[in-house]
Order: sequence, then structure tokens, then C-alpha cells
Amino acid sequence: MIYLDYQATTPLAPEARAAMLPWLDRFGNPHSPHRPGREAAAAVELARDQVSVALGQQGGRLVFTSGATEAANWALSAAIRGSRRKIVTLATEHACILDTADGLAAQGAECVILPVDAAGMVDLDAAADAIDDRTALVAALLVNNEIGVVQPIAALAELAHRAGAHFFCDAVQGFGRVAIPLQSCDMIAISAHKIFGPKGIGALWLRNDSVIAPFIHGGGQQYGLRSGTLSPMLCAGFGAAAALAAERFDTDNRHVEALQAAALALLGSDWTVNGSLAARYRGNLNLRRDGIDSSRLISEVREVAFSAGSACASGSGRPSHVLRALGLSDAEARSSIRLGFGRYTTEDEIRRAAYLINEAATRQTEWA
Repeated sequence: MIYLDYQATTPLAPEARAAMLPWLDRFGNPHSPHRPGREAAAAVELARDQVSVALGQQGGRLVFTSGATEAANWALSAAIRGSRRKIVTLATEHACILDTADGLAAQGAECVILPVDAAGMVDLDAAADAIDDRTALVAALLVNNEIGVVQPIAALAELAHRAGAHFFCDAVQGFGRVAIPLQSCDMIAISAHKIFGPKGIGALWLRNDSVIAPFIHGGGQQYGLRSGTLSPMLCAGFGAAAALAAERFDTDNRHVEALQAAALALLGSDWTVNGSLAARYRGNLNLRRDGIDSSRLISEVREVAFSAGSACASGSGRPSHVLRALGLSDAEARSSIRLGFGRYTTEDEIRRAAYLINEAATRQTEWA
């Protein structure tokens, strides 16, 4: 099987697996005062340091969570305060942002959804008009999970701060892949399984002066903000994966640039890239070809694992809200596929996958 769905999840790095394995047998509670507990706590704090360094380590607090969805829910819910009850976000955001904003709107908050252009980029003039002294939070993806477009986070954050609002960045698809403008953000969500770490753990990074209400109450762990017993095994895997991502940052990026160039050349001119090709993470190619059905294509090309978009929305039957926001029709959205590749993908795999996908797509168009 050729795996080309790196935006949904990544393979577990051998280094992360090696860091996790000892903690299958070492069962100490990292919040206990005895030796096994202290050893577990040391592993957790090492992991916290490794993830913080990979982020850029410009101060702040890193709170481990069950994943980025929890971190995003927490950040948005905690942002509403006093007379500031407005959230501004983008039409192409992940469901964990848009659905949380909808939930808060049902409780009386105001939610403004900013449009994007045909390249998937936010309209900064529209953002400036929408962000005012009632705004509590501006939330935006650094790298879009469906189309790979990189948004101007620093510019959006400046607009937010000028209005006295906080800025939350969903950096799940960007962490370890592109530079994160840490100095511009008040809160950042990241996830381990997108950077070759384990599933079930993520983090919310908070600027030192960020005031946020506790999300889970109980034992007062993690600065009193998120109670509950942490898993040293998951933390260790996350830390090792983050350290490796920082170490391999340039190497991994050169690799995906080469893979993207190869994929575009091999797939050919029948395919159109959705979203900006310039302002984009190179390991994400969202493409469409007239006359094909992406769901049928995925089922026919059994040797290749790829997708039609977000894994979170698969099976819904609805056209991608991200592609619709770019101005694509339902038919164009349904004729689009997402190819995600990275560290462990080879050029031979890209070559084979392109051949199989083109062969199946041609059969579809010939028999249409």
C-alpha cells in the first residue's frame, strides 16, 4: 500500500516508538511523589521541553491535551469574556473551529466568518473591517488541512491585537513543517500524530500573559488548567517526534518539495491544483480533474491510500466546505482529491501512485 494521506495522520516514527515502549511497563503516576512517580514526571517534563523547543521556545506554557480538537475547543470557549463576545474566523477553517464557533453562537456569542479568495487566501481588508472592540478572539489555521494553503498569520494577529483581541492559531498541519510565528500568537494548538507521533495527545501553547480559564477540573495538574493524569508513554512519543521534526526540518522540507514537483509533473496538465501553489505547504496537493468522481477513484485505486479531503468529514456525503469557499461548484469539489506525502514517501511511490490514479481517472472519463 502506498500511503498518501499524511494530512489525516502520519506513520509513527521509529524514534517515537522507541521512546514510548519503556512506558508500557513503567506504570508510575507522574503526579505521585515517590520514585516511580518522579521518574514518570521527569519523562513528561522532558517531553514538554522537547515540544516547546520545537515550537520555538519563546516563553509561554505548554499544556498537554487529548489532541488539537480539545485544544481548539478550550481556546475558543475560554476567549469569550465580558463585553467581548465576538469570534472572527475563516470560511476554510477545520470543523473543530467552525463547529465550536457555531456552538458558542447558539449560546449568545457573535461569530463572523471571513471569506477567502479563489486561491484560498483570507481577505485582510474584510478581516480589518470585522475585527473591532467587541472581538474576543481571532482564530485561523496556519496551514489548511485540505488544501495546504498557508495563511498570513502575523498580519491577522496584528489586526487582532490592535483591536485588543486574542489570536488563536491552529498549527496542527504547520507544526514541524513550516515556520510558526510564535511571537504573533496568544494560543496555539498542535497534535502529535501529524508529526509522526502517537494519536491521543496534543497540546495548547499559551503565551505567558494569556489568562485562560481551566478546562478540566480535578487534581489541579498542568498549572491548574487541565486536571487529569497524563500518560508518560504518549508524552514521551510526542516529545521524541517533536525533537526529530525540529532536527529534520530542512531535510524534510527539501524532500516534500521534490515529491511535489515529481507529482505535478507525473500527473500532468489534466489536473488543476486547488488553492495557491505559491503560499502552500509542499506536502499537500489538492487537485481536481473534470469528469471524475473522487469517491469512486479512491475505491478503484486500491494500491494507494489517499482522500477527497478532511478525514473528519469523510462519509458525510457533503462537498468540502473548504473547496466551496474557494468558489468551486459541487461537481468540481467532488472531482477533487488530496494527496499528502512526507518523510517516509519515496519518489518511486509517487511515480507508481500517479500512474495508477491517472489510469483510473482516464477510465472514468472515457466511460462517462
